[in-house]
Amino acid sequence: MTDSTKQYAVQKSDAEWKAQLSPAEFHVLRKAGTERPFVGEYTDTKTVGVYKCRACEAELFRSETKFDSHCGWPSFYAPLAEDRVEYIEDSTLGMKRVEVRCANCGSHLGHVFEGEGYGTPTDQRYCINSVSLTLAPA
Repeated sequence: MTDSTKQYAVQKSDAEWKAQLSPAEFHVLRKAGTERPFVGEYTDTKTVGVYKCRACEAELFRSETKFDSHCGWPSFYAPLAEDRVEYIEDSTLGMKRVEVRCANCGSHLGHVFEGEGYGTPTDQRYCINSVSLTLAPA
């Protein structure tokens, strides 16, 4: 799943990731899977805090940028900082999308979409799997 030519700050073998992550976490974070909609822990959470990568604990999103998109996954209109995530063109499933990964460990987080008409400052929706995140309450 991750770019084998890129050197991430956090690097582990599949065996090490499997020992650290649950099967569902490994499937999404390390194999670019997707959790089912409307079942994730953070889909409707209103708790104030910082969302971190579940694999490496890098801070990725702030609750202030989370919004109700009613799409079935947590949605944010911007990452904490642009250097916290990386973008990969994704043409799987017969559509053109932009995958969002953790820039610290290369784990799959979800996808970012533009121009959907949400009333957000960036006109973007970072559609992120709950299983990819942990929330550190403020």
